Amino acid sequence: VCTAIVPSLASDRAEIRGVWLTNVDSDILFSRANLEAGIDRLHEFHFNTIYPTVWQGGYTLYPSEVAREAIGRSRYPEPGLQGRDMLQEAVELARDRGMRILPWFEFGFMAPADSELVRRHPHWLTQTIDNTVIKMQGVLPRVWLNPFYPEVQEFILDLVTEIVSNYDIDGIQFDDHFSLPSEFGYDLYTKYLYRREHNGQQPPENSDDPEWIRWRADKITEFVDRVFATIKQHCPTCTVSVSPNPQHWAYPVYLQDWETWERRGYIEELILQVYRPELDRFVRELEYAEVEAARSHIPVGIGILAGLRDRPTDIELVRSKVEAVRDRGFAGVSFFFYETLWIGTEPTRERESVLSQLFATPVESPSLR
Repeated sequence: VCTAIVPSLASDRAEIRGVWLTNVDSDILFSRANLEAGIDRLHEFHFNTIYPTVWQGGYTLYPSEVAREAIGRSRYPEPGLQGRDMLQEAVELARDRGMRILPWFEFGFMAPADSELVRRHPHWLTQTIDNTVIKMQGVLPRVWLNPFYPEVQEFILDLVTEIVSNYDIDGIQFDDHFSLPSEFGYDLYTKYLYRREHNGQQPPENSDDPEWIRWRADKITEFVDRVFATIKQHCPTCTVSVSPNPQHWAYPVYLQDWETWERRGYIEELILQVYRPELDRFVRELEYAEVEAARSHIPVGIGILAGLRDRPTDIELVRSKVEAVRDRGFAGVSFFFYETLWIGTEPTRERESVLSQLFATPVESPSLR
């Protein structure tokens, strides 16, 4: 048998090599043994950063006194999470292997419609102009906590404070759910707030009205300012990371003006989610002016979809995307999500071979500039 020698495609410069660890379609978080085996595997393939979810499905995934008081449960109701502190284990395992760890607020302001959080705090929800509180996520009914409501803000700030104060982490990450779908914001509190600042005028009935979008996006930006200040107060060395969708979608559709957040210094690491299935569309997303501007200030990595449970991604497409990111001098990549790195249309051995070529040697992650 003749075996071709494949040249190494690894980068020898500092770069983010990250992976998101979630509890959906994945059991890596559900036992100490699974977590250790998973982090060992990532370390073997020279990954240097993990983003484990800590806020998902209306629950924390670590033992939380803040959650116990607000929800009545200190953590997600999965048997494999009970009686242990998943986050502390992840910190220890990452530290022992020289990897960065940034806990990830996966659900942001989103929650399952039938969650205990919603049952206990229905007044925390926002709604559309026709009084709808549910927005479907595929086949799953979701609701959105009102990011302008003081109790919601204090709850999120308390969770953030709890994590950055009690764990030896490198930072904390918020993603595309740290936002609000543009059709929401017609709850009583938000309408009151708008009237107070607009001489008694009601919000526009058109949820896509430019001024109405700007006003709500600015309110979220004001809260991000508070989040940043809270993190730095309790953990000055913690990196504030955000993994949003591209700005041309995030701002008008989800009121997430991360371009402004970055300009104001609220983001210290940007991992842009670019989950486009076609390589040419993927590359186009890397070339927007706001992405280039962010790169001149902070490390900007690119989030790459390694696959979903029912939609695998070909490993050669993954390879091409990593090469495109490197060719353009970005700060690195992160993959969504752990399980699909290894599972696709090809045998696991073939996927591992490509990953070992892409990440042939260990490197450090970029330092903050």
